[in-house]
Amino acid sequence: MVDEQVAREGNGAASQDPLGERLRARRRELGLTLKHVAEGAGLSVGFISQIERGITTPSLSSLVSVARVLKVHVSEFLAQPQLTVPTTRHDQRPHYAVGSNSLVYERLSASFAGNVLRSVIIHEPPGYRSEPIAHEGEEIFYVLAGGITVEVEGEVHILEPGDSIHFPSTRVHSSWNHTGAPSTILHTCTMDVFGDEPDDATHSVVPAVRKKGGRHQATVKSQKP
Repeated sequence: MVDEQVAREGNGAASQDPLGERLRARRRELGLTLKHVAEGAGLSVGFISQIERGITTPSLSSLVSVARVLKVHVSEFLAQPQLTVPTTRHDQRPHYAVGSNSLVYERLSASFAGNVLRSVIIHEPPGYRSEPIAHEGEEIFYVLAGGITVEVEGEVHILEPGDSIHFPSTRVHSSWNHTGAPSTILHTCTMDVFGDEPDDATHSVVPAVRKKGGRHQATVKSQKP
């Protein structure tokens, strides 16, 4: 059912170039290197290269982080459903994904003046592994079905249905579905993953990841619009 809904909703105009090619074109337009984008987005150079070559697709938060470094709104790369009403219905929410064979999202949280919570239901295929990332804010994972492993700066947490984890997003984190079946996760964060804020493309805080004492740590760098 999820696959059918994703296919029906689509992920943008069919005439658009692949995501990786559009990201590469924008990076080159700005004269940025892979390293510049990776450091600004809190990701690895290898991962940015894989996105541009179409080898992998980024998670929603990673795509937003990359779009900020490229000084464009995330909607340039992904059309997401708008939600201004306070309620959603389980059989009426559109399903969407950044790319094929990737995470599938259902938007839960609405957009209104002053809101800080962004929430989605994530449908995660077996074997999926996210990229390590650090960014502003905080987040919560709550497992509805299946199971996931969440690693936060080297500390591993295995979550089963009913389990949750809450941590600062400024700590380097990643997750993966360690089970042999799809998993369903309720995810809430304070990062503007929907791009609802009008100044999202010129966000004043950009995360970067550095190594200190042999361990990854997240730092925050100021970026002028």
